[in-house]
Amino acid sequence: MESLTIENFLKAKNEKGEVSREVCAALEALCSAATKIAKLAAGNGIGTDNLGSLTGAENTDGDEQKALDVLADQLICSTLAPTGVSAYLSEERDEAVIFEEGRDSQIVVASDPLDGSSNIDTNLTIGTIFSLYPAKAGNWLREGRAQQAAGFFAYGPQTVLLLTTGQGVDGFCLNEEGHFVQMDWQPQIPATTKEFAINAANSRFWPAKVQRYIDTLLAGVDGPRGTNFNMRWNGSLVADAFRIFRRGGIFLYPEDSRKNYENGRLRLVYEANPIAFLVEQAEGRASDGKIDILDITPTSYHMRVPLIFGSADEVDSYHSEQ
Repeated sequence: MESLTIENFLKAKNEKGEVSREVCAALEALCSAATKIAKLAAGNGIGTDNLGSLTGAENTDGDEQKALDVLADQLICSTLAPTGVSAYLSEERDEAVIFEEGRDSQIVVASDPLDGSSNIDTNLTIGTIFSLYPAKAGNWLREGRAQQAAGFFAYGPQTVLLLTTGQGVDGFCLNEEGHFVQMDWQPQIPATTKEFAINAANSRFWPAKVQRYIDTLLAGVDGPRGTNFNMRWNGSLVADAFRIFRRGGIFLYPEDSRKNYENGRLRLVYEANPIAFLVEQAEGRASDGKIDILDITPTSYHMRVPLIFGSADEVDSYHSEQ
């Protein structure tokens, strides 16, 4: 049986009335940009290409930009420009990019063009996260439940795409011919887990609730949970997320006492919302530790939030920690 390409997948969804032509065009453009980003990443360090080098500039969060951060952002922006998209919001830009010809469609694309850029030179998985939603009277910010599509590309041993348009989650893999084809796998996050992902190096800065919760997991079979848990941490949101979609787990990036981490570190619009949409569509749960991520109203393009997501029962266990 011939594998279904992303183009035919989206065409079928459009014919069923599940997604608009504008959304299909934007998603196909993102796939085109991701194919080029994957090729760039694969060539890092060959010849004069040094895509992990610092550019000397900083993004909106004060993080130093690397060459591939900038190239990925430029590729996504230029590829979206002719599609009819109304605006492009990027973690790497202070303000929205407004496409004049796309104003009638009112479709906004928000993206973290290159997640996990600290991994560029270490041959570990990096990625692109994206969200599509309608603008409202020129307001480029909407709550997470307004999303019409969301997903991420992961550039690792395979270049893969996890995508939702609100009818579950589908997985695609970039083949040798340069096409994203549907994988024989329906992503669904198991409700229970024995794995967690957190940066334990920051434990001295965690709120007491987070410390207590992690302590119960580390106590193993002799602790209150009566189960041995394993820790996994990649330093790349898409890498940790893909593992959770494959076999379950819980990911925690809580707020902590460090400067600029008091309200969390991940961006609501570019990272937390699209991941949360995917997670809920795969029967998991995503929250900021208090309320569901998709119920938070963004107040700025670069608003930060804590992010806890994964197996629903385990996220509930975190919430029950006093």
